[in-house]
Amino acid sequence: MKGLLIKDFKLIGQQKTFFYLLLAVVIGLVSFSDDIAFPLYFMTFSVSLFALTTTSYDELDNGSAFLFTLPLTRGKYALEKYILAVLLSFSSWVAALLLAIVAASLRGMAVKEIVITAIFVFPLVVMMQAIMLPIQLKFGAEKGRIAMIASIAGLVVLGIVLLKAAKLLFNIDLANLLTQMPALSAEALAALLTLAALLILAFSLKVSIGIMKAKEF
Repeated sequence: MKGLLIKDFKLIGQQKTFFYLLLAVVIGLVSFSDDIAFPLYFMTFSVSLFALTTTSYDELDNGSAFLFTLPLTRGKYALEKYILAVLLSFSSWVAALLLAIVAASLRGMAVKEIVITAIFVFPLVVMMQAIMLPIQLKFGAEKGRIAMIASIAGLVVLGIVLLKAAKLLFNIDLANLLTQMPALSAEALAALLTLAALLILAFSLKVSIGIMKAKEF
């Protein structure tokens, strides 16, 4: 596990130019834009994508086949990608949050609102990783992009179908029902979102381990 993390961090370290460019863009956004949420999400999500790119590097020139000749189980390989994704997401999230807090303090903006926004950003990025990692491991880089687009489109269509079916079959307006629910505090919503992200991540990991065990190289 430690060896895989070292390997992946060395691969990521070769992309220093991208990190410098990303940092410059984020600094510019938090310095001159009133929208702090987008730079937080942009930096966190962009850096977390490197966990996906390492799987592409592993597959080059039958690299995956070579890796599994080493004392390494497929379950540990999948687990390492999730650990890497969470580490990258968390470290970039902290860095983006600190930049946003400094910029907000210098410009006289409310720091508390930025922190609350950031609390929502991290679990959302974790959820995205939980969706993307199994697709990447199953289909690879090129087919994975197509599968990802198809999955998102499928979820949107499914949501629309469920709303229509509830209205037609049971005369229940789910959208209206959600708006009439008692309002939760930002802290409660963040806690629920974090719990949901952890559950989805755990389920995603189980799916990815199954994918790796069934995969042929």
